[in-house]
Amino acid sequence: MKIAVLSGKGGAGKTMLAVNLANTAGNAVYIDCDIEEPNGHLFFKPQQITKKEVYTFIPNIDQSKCIGCRKCVDFCHYNALFFVKEKPMLLTEICHSCGGCELVCPEKAITEIPRPIGIIEKGYYKNIHVITGILNPNEASGIPIIHALLQEDKKNITIIDCPPGSACPVIESIQDADFCLLVVEPTIFGFHNFKMIYELVQILHKKFAIVINKEEQTFLPLEDFCKKNNIPILAKIPFQKDLAESIANGTIISNENEKLKDIFQNILHNIGQTL
Repeated sequence: MKIAVLSGKGGAGKTMLAVNLANTAGNAVYIDCDIEEPNGHLFFKPQQITKKEVYTFIPNIDQSKCIGCRKCVDFCHYNALFFVKEKPMLLTEICHSCGGCELVCPEKAITEIPRPIGIIEKGYYKNIHVITGILNPNEASGIPIIHALLQEDKKNITIIDCPPGSACPVIESIQDADFCLLVVEPTIFGFHNFKMIYELVQILHKKFAIVINKEEQTFLPLEDFCKKNNIPILAKIPFQKDLAESIANGTIISNENEKLKDIFQNILHNIGQTL
């Protein structure tokens, strides 16, 4: 069972929920696909860490073989290749590593070479396998890292901590998920961003439900929207100062608070029943 946890904005509580679901489930895999700002490991503090570099492939042009036919440049829809003095040049940052330029080159002047874009860290917290993707600074896309992360260890329960928002990295993270759990802040801004991920999971035909986090009082626009669209609300996590302090200190709150642990157990139970 793969559960993807996502939110329309940063700071909604996505990682808090994902970490505590994995911790409550036990014998689970936690995968942090928020590769630009991974922070699940700050809660788990995993041991027995191993690291693996992730590569993408970019064209290497042998200018001595190039005849200036422009077929590679014409093929590249991302404009990563361009001509200077009748020779192709590469903009590495926008190359999508599709390999097409190598295929269309009639002189075999182009070969692909590996280029590191980030790492995958793997470790353990108790019986939870913690897998974290980390994108190198200044990289334009981390999709290959997310793809590699999702090929890693598979157990009965896998919790995927997605990037915030609804862009390509999120789509890549939830493609194979069995269920999507949408974390929503009960504010105007949080509600606005929730609608974007709500639309996304519908487009991808995913089973989903929501968790309202940091609730001080009922936010009627969100409640009415859920009733109108038959969106199940699996849990409401209260806004409390002591709870916020524990999370800010990197505490796994399901280890400290029995009421919250029951909430996380009920979420997992309800998802299991749905599936």
